Amino acid sequence: MSTKLFEGIVFGPVKSRRLGISLGVNLLPSEGKLCSFDCIYCECGYNAEHAGDRHMPARADVKNALEQRLFSMKEAGQRLDVITFAGNGEPTLNPDFGGVIEDTLMLRDTYFPDVKVSVLSNATRVWDDSVFKALCSVDNNILKLDTAVDSTFRILNAPCMSGLTVARQIEALSRFEGKFILQTMFVRGMHNSGAVDNTTGAEVAALKEAVAFLKPAGVMVYSIARDTPESALTKVERPELERIAAILRETGVPVSVY
Repeated sequence: MSTKLFEGIVFGPVKSRRLGISLGVNLLPSEGKLCSFDCIYCECGYNAEHAGDRHMPARADVKNALEQRLFSMKEAGQRLDVITFAGNGEPTLNPDFGGVIEDTLMLRDTYFPDVKVSVLSNATRVWDDSVFKALCSVDNNILKLDTAVDSTFRILNAPCMSGLTVARQIEALSRFEGKFILQTMFVRGMHNSGAVDNTTGAEVAALKEAVAFLKPAGVMVYSIARDTPESALTKVERPELERIAAILRETGVPVSVY
C-alpha cells in the first residue's frame, strides 16, 4: 500500500481520532523516515523505503516554525486542542528533543494556555535522562506497547536496536511509575509468509499482565486506519477492540477504544 511522509516541521492542524484538533510537530527529516522501530503497520512506511536525508531540524528552527503557526492560528481565532509530537519516525531521536519540549511548553502557555502537549513515542530512548525528563513534563506522555510477547514484538515492531526485548521495554516504561498513557495497536495478517496477530487470548493475557504491572494512567486501544507498508494486514474492528478493552479494564486501569 502507499504510505506518506509529513512535510516540514509543523503540519496540520488535523482532526485526530484520539486527541482532537491537533497541530503536529515533526522533529525528524522531511525527506526521510528515521525510527528505532520498523513497524509493519507504520503509515510512514518502512525505514528503508524513505532513507532520504538524515538532517533533523534544530531547536531554534522548531521554535520559530511553531511560534509562527501558533501566532497565526491565535490571530485567526482557530480552535486547537493539542500540540502533538509525532512525524516521520521516533521524535525522541532528535538530539534537541528536551530543549524543544521546553520551548513548546513556553509557547503553549503564551498563545494557547489551555492546549495540551502530547508526545507519541515508542519509549526506546527513555533511558536517556534528558528524554525521560522531557516526557515527564508534557501533558500526554503516550508510549507504545503493542505486545507483551517477544516473538510478536520482533515481527510487529521490528526493533532496530540490538538486543531490545519486550522485557526491556516494560522495564523502561516502569520508570514513569504509571505517569504515562499506554497505546496499543491491534492488527492481524501475514508478514514474510508468517502469521501475525496480537489479538489472541495468549497475547491479550500477556498484555493484561503488563498493564497490571505498569499501572499507566490509561490505555489507548486502536487499529489501523491508514495505508500500511505491509499490504497483508487486516484492521481489527471495534467490537473486538471493545472485547479486548473489557479484559484490560479488569486491571482497574481506564481503557479507551478508538
